[in-house]
Amino acid sequence: MTELQKRPLPVRVRRHPDGIPMNDLFRPAPSRPAPTPPPTPRRTGGETTGSPAASVPPPHRPAPDEPDLTERPGPALSGWVAVVTGLTALAGVASVLWRLRPLRTAEPAPWQWAALAGCVVVAVVSFGGLTRGRTGSAWVLSLFGRYRGSVRRTGLVWISPFVLRRRIDVRLRHWRGEPIAVVDAEGSALRVVVLVVWSVRDTARALLTVDDHLGYLREQVEAATARVLSQLPADAFRGGAPTLRDAEAVGDALTRMLAAECRPVGIAVFSAQPTRIEYAPEVAAAMRRRQIAVLDAKHRDSVLTGVIDAVDDTVTRLTTRGLVELDDFERQALVKDLTVAFYTRSGGPAAPDEE
Repeated sequence: MTELQKRPLPVRVRRHPDGIPMNDLFRPAPSRPAPTPPPTPRRTGGETTGSPAASVPPPHRPAPDEPDLTERPGPALSGWVAVVTGLTALAGVASVLWRLRPLRTAEPAPWQWAALAGCVVVAVVSFGGLTRGRTGSAWVLSLFGRYRGSVRRTGLVWISPFVLRRRIDVRLRHWRGEPIAVVDAEGSALRVVVLVVWSVRDTARALLTVDDHLGYLREQVEAATARVLSQLPADAFRGGAPTLRDAEAVGDALTRMLAAECRPVGIAVFSAQPTRIEYAPEVAAAMRRRQIAVLDAKHRDSVLTGVIDAVDDTVTRLTTRGLVELDDFERQALVKDLTVAFYTRSGGPAAPDEE
């Protein structure tokens, strides 16, 4: 065997786009940072490369194309200021018309027409920009296709009537979708229902970077659920390996992945928890029989372990206290009789009748 064949090959770890290794999704965070092992060189086509894929820095998630597309306060005033201004403009219109009453036969001066037109324009703009700001919603303003800011004020608000206003919900919301078809690490078909708690954090990105942020969230929930649940089996029929029945670990991994995918579009995901994980109807019956067989085997093993311990304790007490003296043949016969008696008394499954 050559020296190259003796060297261990580096293990490639699939890495999440936000820098979370897929193999570490279900591992608790270590209390102290573990020392980084030295990189293992490997040869590819006669050349030696550096560290394995696990040491490659996580890829950077690009920001939106427009650098200024981040939520910022939009131009808005208190609605009561606009009401007072509009009433003042109406009073100016009435005053100008009152001054023109004695001059019905004479031609009004140009400044009188200008004052009348100005007061009318001010009144129309003042009352035309009045709107109501509601708690839990915001206005996204744009002018000629360019983002001008967001208004989160409540009550009576004045916003320029020349800008386009679109309302968006910024309340804490929850979404529970239909059962999602996924497969676990063993390829078994599952049906999963996920409950997501989320809210719009950046109104500009949520409304302008994607066509429909609700549809984007639904698609990302399905994608993240399929990726997370494919890392572990639904049930550990052999040994005590981690499974998808650990709802807390699965929920934490799903929340981290979904939050990383939705952050660039201004959506904050606070919790993503699977409320139901069950086998698909086409495999549910077979998996149920397999679970029953595993439970029966565990029951047999626990009963047999208890019987063996009881027999060993009984034989040891009889011999150490000098109550009986047994040779090897007598000891084997006593162990056999005690095992049958204890196993039958403990409620273990009866042995099949011998023909």
